[in-house]
Formats: sequence, structure tokens, C-alpha cells
Amino acid sequence: MGNDSDFFDRIPGIALARSYRRQDLGRDVTAGLVLATMLVPQGMAYAQLTGLPAETGLYTTIAALVGYAVFGPNRVLVLGPDSSLAPIIAAIVLPLAGGDATRAVVLASALSLITGLVCLLAGYAGFGAVTELLSKPVRIGYLNGIAVVVLISQLPKALGYSVEADSTIPYLMATIEGMWRGDTVIAALMISVLSLLIIQAARRLWPGAPGVLVAVVAALFAVAVFDLTGVVDTVGALPPGPPGFAFPAVGLADFGPLAIGALAVALISFADTGALSTAMALRAGSRSDPNSDAKALGAANVVSGLIQGFPTSASSSRTAVALSVGSRTQLTGLIAALGVLALLIWAPGLLADLPEATLAAIVISAALILFDGAAVRWLWSVRRSEFLLSMGALLGVVIVGVLEGILIAVGLSLANFIRRAWHPHSAELVRVPGLKGYHDRERHADGQTIPGLLIVRFDAPLFFANAPTFGRRLQGLLGEASRPIERVVVVGDAITDIDTTGAEILTDLLQDLRLKGLSFAFAGLKGTVKDRLRAYGLYDRIGDENFYPTVGAAVNAFREDSEADG
Repeated sequence: MGNDSDFFDRIPGIALARSYRRQDLGRDVTAGLVLATMLVPQGMAYAQLTGLPAETGLYTTIAALVGYAVFGPNRVLVLGPDSSLAPIIAAIVLPLAGGDATRAVVLASALSLITGLVCLLAGYAGFGAVTELLSKPVRIGYLNGIAVVVLISQLPKALGYSVEADSTIPYLMATIEGMWRGDTVIAALMISVLSLLIIQAARRLWPGAPGVLVAVVAALFAVAVFDLTGVVDTVGALPPGPPGFAFPAVGLADFGPLAIGALAVALISFADTGALSTAMALRAGSRSDPNSDAKALGAANVVSGLIQGFPTSASSSRTAVALSVGSRTQLTGLIAALGVLALLIWAPGLLADLPEATLAAIVISAALILFDGAAVRWLWSVRRSEFLLSMGALLGVVIVGVLEGILIAVGLSLANFIRRAWHPHSAELVRVPGLKGYHDRERHADGQTIPGLLIVRFDAPLFFANAPTFGRRLQGLLGEASRPIERVVVVGDAITDIDTTGAEILTDLLQDLRLKGLSFAFAGLKGTVKDRLRAYGLYDRIGDENFYPTVGAAVNAFREDSEADG
């Protein structure tokens, strides 16, 4: 029994139920009911953004809320259909579906199931931090690119007509052509603009207010009062009843593309969920666990895949709403899920006359939040190279495609890492009057060199890409020296590894220094790196007596040797 109890206590939802405080109940119930009113139109909107029927968004919402409430480690995080994932899901599923709506639902569910298994595997294998493959500027650019794609994809619906195109730029051109031809439905345009204004005004003036709900009510009122049924496209009644269990069986031909797509979806889900969970944990004064979040994300996606939903992720907007109305625990998510379920069972026709233009406005408002213009301006002001990386990721998504954009984003992150490691910072160190230690000569014009000694700090591992730079830098400093040099000391505090190419360059350098009559020493080199040098046969060649724990020790030893020789 003890082991069973320990097992269940490791499931966050069960542990919460056993320790739930009655004083939190009122706030959790209220927050859950308010959240449900927001989740219904959002879920429907994001489903249509993925190219799926509106009800699948509600099925996904229920699965996400229940899955994270039971298995999620963060007490206030809210999962659900996400605007950043929807274009990726559409790019994976719709080409495989070939225009068959029923097949698209099955494929999306299979994608969710596979994504869930990937997340679970990553969580249990300790790969929850894999999102570090996406650097901050590239992540900003990628999500901004997604925001642009989402915005462009909703313009025709907001204008009251539809267009066909294979990618974002042609889609935008087709939208502009439709406007030029006069395809715009004025009533749809007015409804979408009004809905967007209501949502944005509520968000800016009354944070936490249910602006989406107000926009939905206003749109339904407009359709009824002005008799716009048949004039503007509406959602239609939802299939009555709760979502049913259905295993999404797909053929081997589809499994490969879905599996590759699931890796991409999981990567973005990890990034969104991990970042938001960390922020919420810091706010609460607790610690986040990316592996636990990955497991909970996996559970939510598996459940979604089994009830005809699609992949899900964390949502900052829903989490913010839950917090603003007093959410205390995961019970908020369960109450919200029950609210969505109640709509499907008892009032599936409640939103039948909701204009699709309003759903477009809801998605556009999410895209405006997703686009982080402030971060772009900050990158421009602090580091132009990272601004260019961010813009490269954005353009990759918009021009090449959202799915290919992930590969472009990861590639840019890795390329940026290689660029920095290729030409790392190095410095000649000098003594500065009034300061302890040894400092960069370029930053201290009044620095004083040690007669006969060249001290160089190399700020990176020594590997194949930067080893030649290391050699050239030392030779260049020797050639520029305006004083006789007797010994070169390399400060190796930042050298965490030396590969075989680095060892080859170091061997050539030692040979060249010996021919010039110069000695060589390391200061501050780590024990693991010394072990590498032993394996390469370089440690004994340099000499045990030429490895010093600090720069000061190396300088003192040189002075003692000079005095003895003198």
C-alpha cells in the first residue's frame, strides 16, 4: 500500500486533491467558469486556423485542460489550442488530407498522439531542455514569423471571402486581388473590425476582462438585429454530445511525415510551455521542471489524440486570464473543461450564428500578441547581429514555410553558435595600476606589460573551427610585441576542451616557439583538459612544471627564473 500511495502522490493532480485547501474552492470555480467562456470561441477559432472543424478545437481544449490538471506540475498554467502551433499543424496535415475533412481530423489526431508520445519520451529521457537549440533571437523571429503567417491567413475570412494559395506570399497576393475585385463583404468587414476593437480595448484598458466573450455576444447580437444570416458566413451548430474515443489509425505512408511533423510540433510546444511554466514558477517563488512539463504536455496531447483533437501547448493569454480572476490550482482547468463539455452536451447550437469574421478577429488578436515588436526593437538596439538572425528566422517562416521555418530557425541558432565559437574573444593581459589581477590590454590603455612575458587569454574551447585562429592570434601578438619576449603564457580558464585539431595546432605552435627560443606555459587550465593533453602526448612535451594554477603563479615563476638566470 505504501508503494501505491507514493506512486499516486507523484501524480500532481492526485497529490493536489489530497492536500486541497477548501478556501481556494470559490476562486478556482469562478476562474474556471470565466475561463470557459473565453476558451470556447478561441478553441473554435484555432481549429479553423488549422483547417479543421470548429468542434475539434473544443475537444482539444477539454483534453488539454484535463491532461495538464492531472499531470501538470505548475498549479496555474493553462494549456489549449495555440496560435503558434496551428499553422504548423495545418502545414503537416492538410497536404496529407488532400481536401478530405474527415481524413484531416484523423491525421491531426494521429499527429497529436505521436506528439504526445514524443513529449513523454523526452520527459522521461531528460530531454526537456531540448528547446535550448532555439536561441532567444531566433525564437523571437520564428514566433514573429508565425504571427505574420497567422495574420495573413485570417485576412480573407475577416473580409468575408476565401482564397486559395499554397504559401503565405501567394496567399497575401490573392487576398489583395480579391479586395481589388470587390469581393469584400462589408458586413463581415465591419463585424471583424468591431470584434477586434472590442478585444483589443478590453485587453489594453481592462486587463483580465473577457473581451473575447464580449466580442462574441456583440457579433451574435449584430447578426440577429441586422438579419445577417446568409449575408456573412457563420460557424453553424456543433455536433451534439461529448467527444468520443477514437483511435486515429493511419497508414505507414502517412506515419513518416506525421512523425517528422510531431518532432517539430513538440519542439515548439516545449519552448512555449517551458518558458511560460518557468515564468509562472518564478512568480510563485517555486522551481520549474522542464522534464515534468514535457511529461504533462505529452499526457495532454495523447488524450487529445484519442478524442479527435489536435496538438496543444501552453497559452500565456489563457493563463493570464485565469490568474487575473483568482485561479489558485489546477482545479480551475477541470472546471473550465466541464464548462466546455456542458456546451457540447446541452447547447451545441448556442453559437451557430457566430460569424466566422469574429473567429478571424479572435485569431488576429492572438497574432498581434504573438508578434513581439518590443523584443525586435531591443535586439536592434543592443546587438545588430542577433537582430539579423531574428529577421532571418521571420523571413524563413513567411517566405519558405512554417514547417521548414523550424529547420531554418534551428540552423540559424547553430550557425550563430559556430560563428561565435569560430572567432572567440582573446586578449593580451597586462597589469593595471590600482587594480588587482591581470586585464585586457585593449580595454586599459594604461596597462603595463611584464618584461619578457606575453600573457594571452583565450575565451573558448580549442577545437577544429577556432584552433587556426588561436595560432594566428598568438603569432600576431608575438610579431606586434615591441619588447623582447622570452615566454608565452596562455590563460586557459575558459578553455574547456581541446580536440585533436586543437592539439595539432598546439603542437605546431610549440615547435615554432622552440625554434624561436621561447618557452610556453599554461595558467588556470582545468584538470579534464590536462587529461586530454596527456592523451595527445602534449602534457609531457610542455612539461609538468609549466602548468600553473593562476596567472599570478606563472608570472612569479617567470620572474624567479629570470632572476636566477641573471
